Amino acid sequence: MASLSLKQVCMTYEGRAAVKDFTLDVGQGEFIVLLGPSGCGKTTTLRMIAGFLEPTSGSICIDAQDVTRLPPRLRNLGMVFQDYALFPHMNVADNIAFGLRQKKVDSATIKRRVEKLLDLIRLPDKIGAYADELSGGQQQRVALARALAVEPRVLLMDEPLGALDLKLREAMQLELKKLQRELGVTTILVTHDQQEAMTLSDRIVVMRDGEIQQVGTPRALYARPGNQFVAKFIGKNNLMRGRIVGVDAKEMLVELGPAAQVAAPTDGTLRSGQLVDLSIRPEQVQLAAPAPAAGRNMLRGVVESRTFLGNLVYYFVRLSADTLVIVEKPAGAMSWEVNDAVGVTCPPEHVTCFPVDAGAP
Repeated sequence: MASLSLKQVCMTYEGRAAVKDFTLDVGQGEFIVLLGPSGCGKTTTLRMIAGFLEPTSGSICIDAQDVTRLPPRLRNLGMVFQDYALFPHMNVADNIAFGLRQKKVDSATIKRRVEKLLDLIRLPDKIGAYADELSGGQQQRVALARALAVEPRVLLMDEPLGALDLKLREAMQLELKKLQRELGVTTILVTHDQQEAMTLSDRIVVMRDGEIQQVGTPRALYARPGNQFVAKFIGKNNLMRGRIVGVDAKEMLVELGPAAQVAAPTDGTLRSGQLVDLSIRPEQVQLAAPAPAAGRNMLRGVVESRTFLGNLVYYFVRLSADTLVIVEKPAGAMSWEVNDAVGVTCPPEHVTCFPVDAGAP
């Protein structure tokens, strides 16, 4: 396993910046996920690490070796693509052994390595099978074994589970995480699926328009998003616009409308009079019926609709013409009906505020 470092990496196409000032240090054995919408620059970044693209500026180092201008074959990296790219005319054993044969590894070592990897991916009985005889999940595991066969310094994966159906994708996420931990290989994975990123990663790099928005553990990004984009992209969230009407050493008071004020922790940067977006996760919002009087951190609304998802129920509460709040509750909890007037409580410790001009989508 190896460490990886990108310093101020940029990529420009015909005058358009696809990746801007990308700086990231990855520790040995760490599982990093590049997350963002289509066109945000995550695959371009992965391809620069792999050596398929040369950065316009900046540097890429693996174990302190500058590989920025080094061709892919000299970087000793493993790559797994979305379509797996298995060779249809080769059986499983030959697919896994392909990279080793390119490196002129002796046949006895290749045999041992292939057998070990087939055991690791739990497909020893498929050694002579061809790609069209394998399920999607089996093909994905063979592609992973082929990438790992050359004992890469870093494993790179571009949407490796994107072609699988939901149930299989969820199962393969667990398989992939287990394999990565067993092998301890430094891994960079690209996805647009935030649930996949949360499941797999040690840290997530959230990208938008070629720039890093925030880097952190799944828990940190979910609990304290750095801006509105991250707040919306990572999990479900409620954003309500208001104006700060008071700030002291511990908290600030945000006015959302007549008789609607919400307290939030002071962050040291926001000031009284500033327009902000207030953020709170659906599971942190409390509901009460009949609706109590409006007051500090107590808003009034009407249940507009609800969605049953087995173990959870989502209530959509209309606070005003332009403000709809999502509330998540366990299915066995108290039930509210459509058109019920309810009180909506936003506990101050779970509220985050962002200036409206900072990272707004």
